[in-house]
Amino acid sequence: MNPALLVGLGGVLGALSRFAVGSLVGSLVGGRRRDTLAVNVLGSFALGALTTGLAADATLLTVFGTGFCGAFTTFSSFAVETVELYETGARRAAVVNAATNLVGALLAVGLGGWLATAL
Repeated sequence: MNPALLVGLGGVLGALSRFAVGSLVGSLVGGRRRDTLAVNVLGSFALGALTTGLAADATLLTVFGTGFCGAFTTFSSFAVETVELYETGARRAAVVNAATNLVGALLAVGLGGWLATAL
């Protein structure tokens, strides 16, 4: 199948999942930054598991790694939220937001990859 269609299929699923998780987290704990953090960490975990556990299957990596995880995670929203915090004078919150997203995503990728190889 055409790789662009595979990425598009995964992207649709990722975007819908992003909306659902964002809505759920927003209704449970509130706050735009929390739902952004949740999808970035979850998506990074999934990508770590996918690239380690399914590295031999190029089609699954295209659909779920590039398409789904690409649409599910939202590092652009994280960047905008961090800049907005900084520009409104909440510099400490901006640094915490940046560190939490970046460290959380990196740890999640490692954990996902470790679990995929352990199982």
